[in-house]
Amino acid sequence: MAEITAALVKQLREKTGAGMMDAKKALVENDGDESAAIEWLRAKGLSKAAKKSGRAAAEGLVAVKVAADGKSGAIVELNSETDFVSRNESFQKALEGISNVALATDGSVAALSGAASPDGEGSVDDMIKRMIATIGENMTLRRSAKVSAAGRVSSYVHNAAAPGMGKVGVLVALEGTGDLEDAGRKVAMHIAATSPAAATTAELDPALIESEKRVLTEQARESGKPDSVIEKMIVGRMQKFYKEVVLNEQPFIMDPDKTVGEFLTAQGAVLKSFVHFKLGEGVEKEENDFAAEVASMTKGA
Repeated sequence: MAEITAALVKQLREKTGAGMMDAKKALVENDGDESAAIEWLRAKGLSKAAKKSGRAAAEGLVAVKVAADGKSGAIVELNSETDFVSRNESFQKALEGISNVALATDGSVAALSGAASPDGEGSVDDMIKRMIATIGENMTLRRSAKVSAAGRVSSYVHNAAAPGMGKVGVLVALEGTGDLEDAGRKVAMHIAATSPAAATTAELDPALIESEKRVLTEQARESGKPDSVIEKMIVGRMQKFYKEVVLNEQPFIMDPDKTVGEFLTAQGAVLKSFVHFKLGEGVEKEENDFAAEVASMTKGA
């Protein structure tokens, strides 16, 4: 039987947020094996991290990181329950470390979650569980991605809360002969402002195209025009739609007389790929009636 020391109990409590007696019992039940004790606490519902895992996390920060050689970049979204936590120095330091780890992975959430944590204790997923227990809010490594190019990867963060972190992050990978870093940053700023759905028309989601065609067709039919005329109307309206959602077709925000594609050509650059993360995009946020919540807490007080 392994000796269950006070130091072991303290360490387990810090990682899980469990009570002292529960932490000690978990270690006793699992012969001092910390990993097994953590799982035991989660199974018993005694780990605060496990209890908080069902709560909505739609705040947080997006972090971007470009490798020293400029050939690759990673982007990570780490969510928390409140914006207050995202301004916490420990949260930002952890995200900084996680984004560095992401550069050494294939960019997927699965690979990043299972990679060695920047603090050297278990995996990135383990580290996030410890943060949940310590800070007291649910956190989620929601998504991550990686881009690379033989030329240059540039980044942009809108309204940065800390270096390389903010509510909106963009990575742009370019190849060519011009000033790729400058061109890439300008295009990244454009992407942050316009949120394009794809780089080219060919890369647009077919389901999105069909959905837009159906909407435009229904709108055109309300005019009472014959189908032959409607078909021609749809062609023109789809061209307008492409200019709104396709990056290379959009008017460049820094020179609206040119499209983004024309700007890149003039710079001697070719777009290889881009990634755009907007914090909490697609996450349903829980709206609470704060007054009612306070009232319910004070009943019977």
